[in-house]
Amino acid sequence: MKEIELRVTYLNDETVETIYFGGGTPSLLPSSVIDGIMDAVYKHFTISENPEITLECNPDDLSPERLRSWKRAGIDRLSIGIQSFFDDDLSWMKRAHDSKQALYSAEMIRAAGFENFSLDLIYGLPGLTDENWGRNLHTAISVNPNHISCYALTVEPKTALYKMIRMKQTEDIKQEKQAAQFLAGIDILEAAGFEHYEISSYAKPGKRSRHNSAYWQSKKYLGLGPAAHSFNGISRQWNISNNALYIKSLMNSQLNMEFETLRTKDLLNEYIMTSLRTIEGMDLQYVSSQFGKEKSNKLAENAARYIHSNKMERVQEKMLLTREGKLFADGIAASLFFD
Repeated sequence: MKEIELRVTYLNDETVETIYFGGGTPSLLPSSVIDGIMDAVYKHFTISENPEITLECNPDDLSPERLRSWKRAGIDRLSIGIQSFFDDDLSWMKRAHDSKQALYSAEMIRAAGFENFSLDLIYGLPGLTDENWGRNLHTAISVNPNHISCYALTVEPKTALYKMIRMKQTEDIKQEKQAAQFLAGIDILEAAGFEHYEISSYAKPGKRSRHNSAYWQSKKYLGLGPAAHSFNGISRQWNISNNALYIKSLMNSQLNMEFETLRTKDLLNEYIMTSLRTIEGMDLQYVSSQFGKEKSNKLAENAARYIHSNKMERVQEKMLLTREGKLFADGIAASLFFD
């Protein structure tokens, strides 16, 4: 709340369309804290008449009382970290909830009056068979969410999982298995009426995440809290991640952060990366108007090899990843970047 006061001018009085409690486990916060943050946001910023206000939560944090308090605070969308409906997977991931809690959470959410909610699932885990991944997806569909996010398990250096794999205590991630489960996710969820509108995101018609879509559309945003990132269209900045230093600075009414001014090529490369992840694809007309016709022509020229290999297609002035191309989204985007 102190940081909100200090950063009230960051968005230049633009109307706030979405608010998102995430990046950790905000469902552990007392309801009074969420109320206080919401009050501070409404006091210091202009909020649209119909904002999307999302809170990330875990099944084991949910209770009817807590859900009702979030509803009263103005939360109108929940993103639930289900991850799997199999106890073996949840135990391997060291999740605090079990499969029964995962299923019951959807019932509680509806009973509390939340119609708009999203489920997170993870694929590519060691031990997760293709059959069980399909069952996970069908179970998720059966509880009738408006949105499902599917993320591939990744192994980051210096993590416990990284060390376990190095020490042969668990099997390594198999890229072929992840690719097969990614494609199965597309087939199953699209057949169930979900739109695959971003690499990891599926939504019922009209139910895309407005907040996440703003990132992919390069809109301005303000991030609050330790390690939170912000973007104002010109520069990117991020708060220090150390909690103690973050708090100490704010107690002295100071902001402790780093920032970088984005060059034209940085903005173009970010557009390439984010737009190719979406169903709308990369718009060559937009590139031409914002970055110059030369850059647009060069992108079309460099993308030709992916069109020939059936990883991309061109629809008028839009460059889109094909179903196969989505498997290589990050690599294709990186190869199109400007030095």
